[in-house]
Amino acid sequence: MQRAHGRPSISTIRELLPQAAAEAENRMVERAEIDDIEGIVPLPGAQELLRALPPDRWTIVTSCTRALAEVRLRAAGLKIPEKMVTCSDVENGKPHPEPYLKGAAALRVAAADCVVVEDAPAGIRSGKAAGARVIAVQTTAAKIELRDADWIVGSCGDIRAGAGELVIAAL
Repeated sequence: MQRAHGRPSISTIRELLPQAAAEAENRMVERAEIDDIEGIVPLPGAQELLRALPPDRWTIVTSCTRALAEVRLRAAGLKIPEKMVTCSDVENGKPHPEPYLKGAAALRVAAADCVVVEDAPAGIRSGKAAGARVIAVQTTAAKIELRDADWIVGSCGDIRAGAGELVIAAL
């Protein structure tokens, strides 16, 4: 999980199972993930943070497919943004900068004007390589693994947004 988190599953399959039929394996992994929504909940503070942001000023950049992202967002009770970037929308997944560059372009802003909220080292590297500032949320990764972020917080509840300002309670 540590090597896979935040990266497209096909990349991990190709890396760990080089002789496997990667596309077929990936379809099986995705189907299992789509079918398994038990216990999916939003991260603490995520709903409040997203409600505080204007709808046209945020999006989701994810390493999973659109189908899986939508299933998981619905299961968590989170809004599905109009413009979302998934692994199907990029040639190079995280940690490459392309996903966050496309996310910024979808919002019609420069990546340097974006703040990325991430919980995976690969995503942090992707956001930083794109030129964005990055807030790491300590979920599954240890604080030391998140050290490349600009800020590290315990949860989305430590991030406040509104009226053009962003307040971060960093660990």
